Amino acid sequence: MLITLDVPQDLGMRLHPFKQELPRLLELGLKELGLCQFKKPTLAQFHNLNDILEFLAKLPSANEILALRPSEVLQNEMNELLDKQRAQGLTSDEEQKWQQYEYIEHLVRIAKGNALLKQTEIKRG
Repeated sequence: MLITLDVPQDLGMRLHPFKQELPRLLELGLKELGLCQFKKPTLAQFHNLNDILEFLAKLPSANEILALRPSEVLQNEMNELLDKQRAQGLTSDEEQKWQQYEYIEHLVRIAKGNALLKQTEIKRG
């Protein structure tokens, strides 16, 4: 089955390297959600890359994007990894996890930047 999605060019460029993996990523996301039980991430909170992708795929409003924050659990985990990285270094698994968190943060910053631009355009218009 072919499904076509319209995503912002910026997001499309970032997803392009994962083009062959998108069906698997979507499948994993569905499994994590309980097989087709779509639930919204807790208001303005994310726990992992799947939450971010699901959130952005729903084309949230600029205000919803600007309110987006990591969950308290995720924030604590990132802080612990950062502290460990500074103190003694990370294992290869921890480094991989850290790189994923950096990527998530990068996506969120881009989304927030675009949301701010959108709000500014709306206020001017």
